[in-house]
Amino acid sequence: MDNIVYVGNKGVMNYVLAVITQFNSENAEEVIVKARGKAISRAVDVEEMVTKRFMPEVKIKEINLGTDHIQGEDGKSINVSTIEIILFK
Repeated sequence: MDNIVYVGNKGVMNYVLAVITQFNSENAEEVIVKARGKAISRAVDVEEMVTKRFMPEVKIKEINLGTDHIQGEDGKSINVSTIEIILFK
């Protein structure tokens, strides 16, 4: 199942189009929007634009929050928040 959109530093519309493409071209029943750190707010924006503006028939199935433990350059452990939004139609 490759219906995952990883949200990063690009514009919100790039990710919105990626989600819409997954639903339309790939005939996906579910699309997962994933982000971590500062991109979490952008992932929420993507979800809101998809469900409210472009595809009102798409609903939120589940939202998962978590923390990734990353090793920093200086050897210290850094905690980074993560979000996973599962959309379905």
